[in-house]
Amino acid sequence: MSTPAENEADNEHQKSKKPADTAFKQQRLPAWQPIITANTALPVFLAIGLIFIPIGIVLVVTSERVLEFDLDYTDTNCMSLNVSNTTCADVLAQANYTGASCTCQKSFTLDKDFEGDVYFYYGLVNYYQNHRRYVRSRDDNQLLGKKDAVSSDCQPFQKSVNGTDITPCGAIANSKFNDSLVLSMNGNISVPLLRTGIAWSTDKAVKFKNPDNPQNWFATNPRPPNWQQDAWHLDTNLTDDNNGYQNEDFIVWMRTAAMPTFRKLYRKLSLTESTTFQNGLPKGTYVLTITYNYPVTSFSGRKQFIISTTSWMGGKNPFLGWAYITVGIICMITFVVFLVLHKTWKTDDPLAYQMRSMQMNQRTAAGYN
Repeated sequence: MSTPAENEADNEHQKSKKPADTAFKQQRLPAWQPIITANTALPVFLAIGLIFIPIGIVLVVTSERVLEFDLDYTDTNCMSLNVSNTTCADVLAQANYTGASCTCQKSFTLDKDFEGDVYFYYGLVNYYQNHRRYVRSRDDNQLLGKKDAVSSDCQPFQKSVNGTDITPCGAIANSKFNDSLVLSMNGNISVPLLRTGIAWSTDKAVKFKNPDNPQNWFATNPRPPNWQQDAWHLDTNLTDDNNGYQNEDFIVWMRTAAMPTFRKLYRKLSLTESTTFQNGLPKGTYVLTITYNYPVTSFSGRKQFIISTTSWMGGKNPFLGWAYITVGIICMITFVVFLVLHKTWKTDDPLAYQMRSMQMNQRTAAGYN
């Protein structure tokens, strides 16, 4: 039979919150703590500087070799050919944005040959495609060709006035960019442009599919309010693989931009249709004929037409190169400063000095004098 003293000892043992006497719980596991000295830190700064600066220079030079030309064709930069002394933006505003169209022309000169693959973009400024409700305003199941009832996320472009589902639904689809841009050289040589191969292949193969009997489906279902034609007639060449939800202009637009100033791929130069353009876009005078359908002045937006070549690192983007150069220069400056300090205030045995400091800190933390 247990004595009262034994019972009291057992109760104290049960109430104790002392961790078990193990190496893990008592923090006696072997550990390694790096001791950073000038002899170990300075070579790291030097190596980073010597590596990053040349990489940055290569990236900047590569970016500078990418040729780019941009042309703003908003408000006064696009005067109507049909209404004298009136901008196309004003023509659309006077029609109260009810589907009116306007045509203008802009001439420009390329001073250099744009050799190799040439890409044409449209750019928008002050256009917030990244707004939360705007980004959600779509139905991915509908874009996969499913004929189920569309998602309520498409509001207020979910259903037409008669209650039928809009195809395609949502604010993104309803606001699709619909300017037409035609380029000619010297005003009489048409520049051959490819309207396919501009969207991500994964998007077209996985995310966008047409329903069964698409021509009849799109003809019998209401289109978005701002569209002038149904989805099956987005490509005027009426090619089945580039119409409906699989139209590449539509797919490119549906991939929303993260920033309010962005560009989207519009066309690619065809290198096989004409001997004039088999090596790229030659220097000379060009005329851009614009069918101005897309209003932007009501929200202080801007529209641009952009021509660009590419390199192994993509389009023109000097930021990455200058970032590498900046980091490299900072590391080199840090190396020089610390090297001078190290040579000026060098102790007889820096490792022993640092070990003594660590031991003193440990004793202080343990409560020893």
